[in-house]
Amino acid sequence: MSSSPFLPLPAGLEIVSIETVDDLLKVQVACRKERAFCPLCHCPSERRHSHYTRVVADRPCADFRVQLILHVRKFFCETVDCSRKIFTERLPAFVEPWARMTVRLRQALEAVGIATCGEVGTRLAERLALPTSPTTLLRRIMALPTDAVGLVKQLGIDDFALLRGRNYGTVLVDLGRHRVIDLLPDRKAETAKVWMQAHPEIDLVSRDRGGDYASAASLGASQAAQSADRFHLVKNLTEAVQKALVPCRAELQREPKRAEPVDPEAREASARSLLTSDGQPYSAHQAERYERYQQVMALHEQGMKTKEIAKRVGLGVRTIQRWFTQGEYVETNYHHQHRSRFDAYEAYVMRRWDEGCHNIQQLWREIKAQGYPHSDRALRAHLEPLRGKEQADFPAASRLDHFSAKKTMWLFIRRFKDLDEKEREELATIRQASETAETLYVLVQQFLQMVRQLEGERLETWLTAVAESQIEALQRFAAGLEQDKTAVLMGLTHSHNNAQAEGQVTRIKLLKRMMYGRAGFPLLRQRVLHRF
Repeated sequence: MSSSPFLPLPAGLEIVSIETVDDLLKVQVACRKERAFCPLCHCPSERRHSHYTRVVADRPCADFRVQLILHVRKFFCETVDCSRKIFTERLPAFVEPWARMTVRLRQALEAVGIATCGEVGTRLAERLALPTSPTTLLRRIMALPTDAVGLVKQLGIDDFALLRGRNYGTVLVDLGRHRVIDLLPDRKAETAKVWMQAHPEIDLVSRDRGGDYASAASLGASQAAQSADRFHLVKNLTEAVQKALVPCRAELQREPKRAEPVDPEAREASARSLLTSDGQPYSAHQAERYERYQQVMALHEQGMKTKEIAKRVGLGVRTIQRWFTQGEYVETNYHHQHRSRFDAYEAYVMRRWDEGCHNIQQLWREIKAQGYPHSDRALRAHLEPLRGKEQADFPAASRLDHFSAKKTMWLFIRRFKDLDEKEREELATIRQASETAETLYVLVQQFLQMVRQLEGERLETWLTAVAESQIEALQRFAAGLEQDKTAVLMGLTHSHNNAQAEGQVTRIKLLKRMMYGRAGFPLLRQRVLHRF
């Protein structure tokens, strides 16, 4: 009979018989072509020599494994000068010479291997009635040929971690075709330079702010323009803003009546004087935590209770008790932010309190119905300051008591229209309380406007304003822009960016996790270059 729609066969092949053995379909297939072509001279021949059978595996049918028994023939080559006197008829579109499986089964295993890799692919293939081994899947993946790179006009380059903190690789993306074109085993400038030298047609290189790729592009693709990625520009800006906000904490904590002009240089020098036990300067987080320690000690000297201090500065009671017990500040490299389940209900309680409802039991019943898990005593502790039980000699609580450089940095970076009402009020309070913070906010928003609107022509004016601001952290950021000014101007003027490369790095992370981190670079490269 001819081929079945459940088991399609190429033209010239017919199903002779079908036999079922457990979960296996044994299908006898014969070739009915009148003639065959010699694989060397490609001349047709109708003179048969003999026949034999081949056993090959095929794709499953209705959850049955399929085994094809091919009856193929041998022919005489009648070309006098051909070295092949006898040849076997070929079925190149269906099964390759000497192959133990059909082309479509091999392609199915390749797809499973590319999508899932070895161990996971074996388990999936078993469920799909394609029993195989991890070694077979990996062998099929590694045997796949990679496409030629072709012409690359716009190149995106970025690094990714092979082993975080130790080994890194490089991903190269064709920004015009939106695809990965190659992976390099390291992120050295020399390796990237050699690759770029083999592609003189490159006219644009989009990269991060790292010096290795800048050097590679300058030496390997000197004819190409370099563009600094805007994401990395903003990322570097956020780091500078957080460092610049740390010295502002002392200025924000001063009472308005005692406020005196503070020399910005002296404030920056004080921040730089803080050193860790190993002689390293304090990070932004460490400097801010030290400022909080000083604030806690000052409130303790005034006689404020531990719980009230914790509520005022936004720290945990145990942290403050530990500071009192130690008697001196102990530097730390970790950060634990105190969180309370009351935070989700605070806005509602404050609104009811302002409406005149000061009955703790009534407020507790209302938020208890909304899911508040604690007792009325816990709510009473949260509302102690509002009930007028704090000592009259203490300064009034302010939202600046909870000032955090990291959180405030996001208020400075985000668009003003994206902030809610509470965040806008907090931002306005910080800007009014600190002249440095006001200057910093204006400069940050001006730079972000350049990034969003691609107004690179304003960069020179902005750099001049930063130089006059006396904000050292921002000046260091501006100095980095000056060193890479040509690429920065390109990134702030044209729409090219490295978003595609960043997205491919995320995909590489997914593939690495699917491989359990045990596969080497060659296999990772194959899986990245052969998309599924």
